[in-house]
Amino acid sequence: MLTVVIIVAAVIVVAAAAYTLMRRENTGPALKKRFGPEYDRTLARHNGDAAAARQELGERVKRHGALEERPLDAESLARYEAEWAGVQRRFVDSPQQAMADAGALLARLAQERGYPGPEQGDEQIAALSVHHAHEVEGYRTVRKAAEHGGDTERMRESLLSARSLYEALTGPAGHPQAGRPADHAELGDDPHTPRAHDDIPATARPETPAADARTPKGI
Repeated sequence: MLTVVIIVAAVIVVAAAAYTLMRRENTGPALKKRFGPEYDRTLARHNGDAAAARQELGERVKRHGALEERPLDAESLARYEAEWAGVQRRFVDSPQQAMADAGALLARLAQERGYPGPEQGDEQIAALSVHHAHEVEGYRTVRKAAEHGGDTERMRESLLSARSLYEALTGPAGHPQAGRPADHAELGDDPHTPRAHDDIPATARPETPAADARTPKGI
């Protein structure tokens, strides 16, 4: 009987601790620290209603906070790197199509890492915002540009922003280092030469003559 009482008491203590932790994580300061710019964006969308913003972000954490990203194998990583380089090359001739391709690539990549699929609409972005709050806005902007087009320079900035999410989803935590392509030293390249995924051409403005030759064009 005493053992049962101890077990029940322990369960109650654990449940109370979990509830307290959840309440603490859903306070304004904690959510603002976790979500950063995503908190400000959500607050603005709720016209400054902090309670509504906290409720929405708290619900996202409940639904997706326990999600664990699946690693990428070497073959998948190489495929995505080749596709992203292709997206950047296509930007020169077809910026809006490059936006659509970038959005589709990020949707597939996120799904392969364990996030909801793109068929679930904004739920994929909601899940990404919980774990990549500082990078998810770029994904939104390329999706919007794919639908509505816009100024070429602004689309280029969107692609640069989206690249931060691409890099977060293909970063070291997501794959074995053995899957990375050979580095510059192994290839015999100049270590200052940008890789393909570091060079998004600027088609809307002239190159600055005084720019450092080691800096990727237009970035």
